[in-house]
Amino acid sequence: MTRTTEASRLLALPRGGRIAWTQIASGVVLLALCAWIIHAFAVGQIEWRYVGQFLFVPSILRGVGATLLMAICAMALGMVAGIVLALGRLSTAWLPRIVSGLYVWLFRGVPVILQLLIWFNLALIFPHVTLPGIGSYRTVDLMTPFLSALFGLGLNQAAYIAEIFRAGFQSVDRGQYEAASAIGMTRLMAMRRIIFPQAFRTVIPPLGNEFINMIKLTSLASLIQYPEVLHNAETIYYANTRVIELLIVAGFWYLTAVTVLSPLQHLLECRFSRGKSS
Repeated sequence: MTRTTEASRLLALPRGGRIAWTQIASGVVLLALCAWIIHAFAVGQIEWRYVGQFLFVPSILRGVGATLLMAICAMALGMVAGIVLALGRLSTAWLPRIVSGLYVWLFRGVPVILQLLIWFNLALIFPHVTLPGIGSYRTVDLMTPFLSALFGLGLNQAAYIAEIFRAGFQSVDRGQYEAASAIGMTRLMAMRRIIFPQAFRTVIPPLGNEFINMIKLTSLASLIQYPEVLHNAETIYYANTRVIELLIVAGFWYLTAVTVLSPLQHLLECRFSRGKSS
């Protein structure tokens, strides 16, 4: 038994050594790559004093506020529409199921930037919008950059949130539906009191990821003149030609928002997962 144990130990050493050397080599390569990137930014044609100078200017700070506002509003619109679509996808009636499926297929298949451009140029298709009992308005006046970005980002997000909630609803045991029906609950009441709270635990992590992604997606709205942080940074560097410096400023604020929201997402997940294992 002693010889067998000794032989096993000797045979395991080279393998362990190879793993250790592989890890060391990978670490050296990673450190070298990081050092090369840092050196490139340090010696590149970047005037870092301009980065500090424009980091907290009012225009950039207003852009940060507009970015967060759009992310929250678009996510809220996407949540409401997404839940409705998810319920439609799970409906026993064929019409809601088909309509919801077509919506998800269409909005997931068309690029977000194309959707933003369509909403922004909606006046070319519908020159006027008539509101019954209120009046008729020019579409070009109604579809401001804010509304165009809101509809473009929010309705696109709804297609993804619908699939997230559909998976969340399906993760709830079928017995929960049957138990709710047995005690006389309507389908809507069962969804509100039993199914939705349980499904919400499952959908919190992907919803958090989608919100973080939405903050970055708002940068696409700069194409339709929505004054978020990237658009305002572009406006400044068009005037002073400090392109890379202003892009670093915009990147800093996007990274800051994601860094702050990531631990908040983790706290929210812990809050809703309490008692799940029990």
